[in-house]
Amino acid sequence: MKITGLCASPRGKKSVTASLVEEGLLGAEKKGADTKYIDLCKQDIKFCKACGVCYKKGKCVRKDDYQEILDEIMESDGIILGSPNYINSVSAQMKVFLDRLADSIHCQKFTGKYGFSVSTAGGANSDSVAEYLNSTLIVLGANTTGKVNIDIGPDPNGIKEAKKQAYACGEELFEAIKEKKTWPEQERLHGEIGERMKVLVTQNKDEWKHEYSYWKKQDKI
Repeated sequence: MKITGLCASPRGKKSVTASLVEEGLLGAEKKGADTKYIDLCKQDIKFCKACGVCYKKGKCVRKDDYQEILDEIMESDGIILGSPNYINSVSAQMKVFLDRLADSIHCQKFTGKYGFSVSTAGGANSDSVAEYLNSTLIVLGANTTGKVNIDIGPDPNGIKEAKKQAYACGEELFEAIKEKKTWPEQERLHGEIGERMKVLVTQNKDEWKHEYSYWKKQDKI
C-alpha cells in the first residue's frame, strides 16, 4: 500500500499544515503503508492554459513537474491533501495543481483511491478549506475518510490535538484502503459524477479522442 501526501504551504518546516500532513503519513506508515511527502511549493507547476490538449491526447503540453507528481498519485492507494486557508480558499500552489487535473476528473482517474484533507487558518474557516479539498477528491472519483482542521488564532494550544487527529486519520485511511470501505452517500455522488463525465466526454468524442478511448477501454461507454 502506498500513500502520498501533498502539502501546499509555503512556510516550509515552520508550517503547521505540513506537520499535519506528515502526522497523517506517519499514522499510515506505522500501520504498514509506504509513504511519500511532496511539498508542492518546491515543485515547478505552471498554471493551466485551458487548451484542452489533455482531453485529446492524455498529456499536458506544459513542461514542468506536474506529470511526475500525477504519476506518484496514480501509483498510490491513498492521498492526503493539505493547504492553509488563504482568503477562504486553498493556497495558490494547491489551486494551480488542482486546476491541472481536468483530464483526471473527466476520466474519474482517482476511482478506487482513498484520501483525506487537512487545513489550518490563522483566524477562521479552516473547516471549509478542508471540506473543499475533500470535495475535490470525491469529484476525482476517490473516497474520503475524514478531515483535520484547526483555526490556530482562537486555539493556539489546539495544534497538539490536531496532530493526534491527523495521526489517527492516517491510521483510518490505511484501514479503509485495506478493507475497501465504501459509504452510501459517496457512492451515490460517484455514480452521479461518473454519469455526467461520460455524457460530457461522449458529446465531445470526435475531439476528445483520448478521453473517449479511456472510457471505451473500461467498457463504460
